[in-house]
Amino acid sequence: MAAALGLVAALPGVGYATGEPLPSYRPAPGAQKVQGAASTADAPQLEPGRVYTDALAPGERFYRLNLDDRSTVYVSAVLQPSPGAKIDSGGDGVEVGVMTTAGRDCPGSPGRTAFGYGSGARPIGAAGGRLLKEDADCQQAGVYYVKVTREAAKGSDRTPWPVELKVSREPGLRTGSAPLAAPSSWPSAPPVPPGSQAVPREGGTGFNDARALGAGVWRDGLRPGQTRFYRVPVDWGQQLAVSAELAAAKRTKEYASASKGLMVSVYTPYRGLLEDEDGSYDGKQAGLTLPPTAPVAYENRFASDGALRSARVAGWYYVAVTLGEKVAEFTEDATPVPLTLRLNVENRAVPAPPYTESPAAQGFAVREDDRAAARDGLTEPESLAAADRRRTMGVVAAGGFGTGTVLLLVLGGWLLLARRGRSGRSA
Repeated sequence: MAAALGLVAALPGVGYATGEPLPSYRPAPGAQKVQGAASTADAPQLEPGRVYTDALAPGERFYRLNLDDRSTVYVSAVLQPSPGAKIDSGGDGVEVGVMTTAGRDCPGSPGRTAFGYGSGARPIGAAGGRLLKEDADCQQAGVYYVKVTREAAKGSDRTPWPVELKVSREPGLRTGSAPLAAPSSWPSAPPVPPGSQAVPREGGTGFNDARALGAGVWRDGLRPGQTRFYRVPVDWGQQLAVSAELAAAKRTKEYASASKGLMVSVYTPYRGLLEDEDGSYDGKQAGLTLPPTAPVAYENRFASDGALRSARVAGWYYVAVTLGEKVAEFTEDATPVPLTLRLNVENRAVPAPPYTESPAAQGFAVREDDRAAARDGLTEPESLAAADRRRTMGVVAAGGFGTGTVLLLVLGGWLLLARRGRSGRSA
């Protein structure tokens, strides 16, 4: 069913009407509203494992954390600008940092992502954190503060924009927090992109409904100003390589182009930006090939290179593809431009580091359910529902005929009660 829906969305001219608004960012189910404070003195508390929503005007907002001394904690902020909002400076962006009560930045902070000059409005994410690191600040249990800054130039949109905050906890290692030897380089030559027939997969509006993909060739469609999100399971020792292509569009004006017509971003499982590339688009065939990520390894976090440092945990890596707003100036807005994604996941998975507890609950692992979701092209809500169904069927199968009989009797009882209820209402 997901593939069929993706095919409808990807076919040019299907699924959209002239003037139909672009889908808005889908918030996380159960996200809690919070209001950041202008001062640390009034900062509301955030809890690991939770997702929050707020509205962020240009400037700083503060939140509070109570942390232990046994885990690394990440805080991400996904900024969601209004469609068509004026973003006219390469300095516009979002920054996230974790600091001590004395105001010192913790190892792993801050993290910043900029829109980039001429990129237009699109969801962007940044992450900061408190990193376990021997002989560094922020290793003690206690109170810390999160500072989220929306940066905006003088001529940029000043209205508050929705922001989604996520706090993730990564357990420590049984071997302690001493720095391990981080590699100084890694295989960075792009692998040969897969050349198989493209399979339709409709991307999501953000991190919460990103479409699961595995290695292969995938087809979608983008309207000007639209960003599609996808997620790929990348295990320990593996690398992700991404190529994106835009086919020719139905043009309404000759000799026009958008300098940032195609943008591709790769985010980590904790929603920190890993790579960000852009290219021009003039309505004719165009494409981008990103350098492959470093092989995922715990010790990467101690490296000096930013791209290497970010590939530090296994889990879902996110790919966001944007068709620039200015493309609407010379193409038919109601007709999606065909997008082709070519994904490689290189290397065999290696064993996970010796964590003190499983990191899977916070999304820092690749499970069999994740691989199944990638094969089936599921979103996060669909993946959770499918996993629940598989676990239920496993319980039934393990219980044998007796358990199955009990379930049938329970279902029969529900049906009988429902009929009695209808009979009572009709009487």
